[in-house]
Amino acid sequence: MNTFSKRHTLRSRKLAACAASAIVALGLVLAGCGSQGSGSPSNGVAGSNSATGKPLDAAAYDALISAGSVADSATVDANTWASAVKKAGVLKVGGTKTSALFSLQSTDDNKLRGFDAGLSQLLARYIIGDAKTDVSVVDSSTREAVLQNGTVNAVFATYSITDERKQKIDFAGPYYVSRQGILVKSTNDDIKSVKDLDGKKVGVQAGSTGPQIVKDAAPNATVQEFQDDSQLVQAIKQGRIDAYVVDQSLVLGDVAKEPKALKVVGDGFGSEDPYGIGLPKGSDATAFVNAWLKKIEDDGTWAKLWKLTIGDRTGVTEVPTPPAVGK
Repeated sequence: MNTFSKRHTLRSRKLAACAASAIVALGLVLAGCGSQGSGSPSNGVAGSNSATGKPLDAAAYDALISAGSVADSATVDANTWASAVKKAGVLKVGGTKTSALFSLQSTDDNKLRGFDAGLSQLLARYIIGDAKTDVSVVDSSTREAVLQNGTVNAVFATYSITDERKQKIDFAGPYYVSRQGILVKSTNDDIKSVKDLDGKKVGVQAGSTGPQIVKDAAPNATVQEFQDDSQLVQAIKQGRIDAYVVDQSLVLGDVAKEPKALKVVGDGFGSEDPYGIGLPKGSDATAFVNAWLKKIEDDGTWAKLWKLTIGDRTGVTEVPTPPAVGK
């Protein structure tokens, strides 16, 4: 996936190394740690599942969303995109409902909660005064289309910022940075790092940058494309593929859902992967959403949401510093 801006590369590497040190057992590299921690990430092989599976504190999450700031009328009225959202009374979002850490629909009350879901709900509250979102499920092959045809106002779906995608849509952010991770069946001892992918059947998401990433890292691997994350996880469990390569954030979410069936192996690899909020091409949405992102980062809301949805559930105690917005 696309390399982050050169002027932030050194900073991002330092931050990613810090996060990896904090979550050795998981092998997850998160962006933006504080001043402590150094060294290269460690393998998330044996015991990688032990720190996952903690349920989300739904009450604390809901309270955080309800306390989100609301923009004054002048701020909203000055922006065409935001004004249209406010007039509709709902933020139409392209997202997911099965990502354990980023956007998962509760079986208890059917509400979506997670890091991406929370950001979309906080943005809706900021514009409308009510955290009301209408979520259309998207995957790697449909995210641009729903923005282009007006089905949604924004896409929150661990959406990597790439030059190719920026030809079709606009991005706000980035709001998070990841790298590539490797997911295998918990009983698989043949794959311990990216070098072991050669000669193996490796699954990726259709429409993603996964095929090229695997080709670059393991040119002798057989790449198989699947439509979404759930199909790939099922293929691993059934033995139809040997490994699944995708953003580390998604890998960790899959393990959090099924810690006995799946595990993460090896270090994070490939380019640093900045996540952005997908927006309609040529609209005035980007400036508005970037200003809001900076606001929730400055007032601590971003950090509180990260801690509730990711940190508390993965045993990561040090809250990362978010990446610079608009870079």
